Amino acid sequence: MLRVNDIIDRLGLETKVKGDMDAEVTGCYISDLLSDVMANSKGGELWITLQTHPNIVAVAVIKGISGIIITNGRLPENDTIKKAEAEKITIVTTQHTTFDIAGLLYNIIKNVK
Repeated sequence: MLRVNDIIDRLGLETKVKGDMDAEVTGCYISDLLSDVMANSKGGELWITLQTHPNIVAVAVIKGISGIIITNGRLPENDTIKKAEAEKITIVTTQHTTFDIAGLLYNIIKNVK
């Protein structure tokens, strides 16, 4: 079983907000459209996105997302950080592109299942 903190360690991600670091990671969803994430993501997944605004936290809470990975060196807005801290949603960042981090994450998840 993979946990959020396992993924952060293995991928060398930078933690911006520590939510439930022991939350189970069941998979991954990749999208920059909030409506798409609302319609198609599943609880327990990590969400990979370029979005940095506070609405990503609301979507993560509603869908039961285990954590949010923001790619391409982007940083969450201050209001996003405050909202994530209040909701206990983990937000991490990486310099990697969405494509690269998705591939790395896929290999980790595939080797555990």
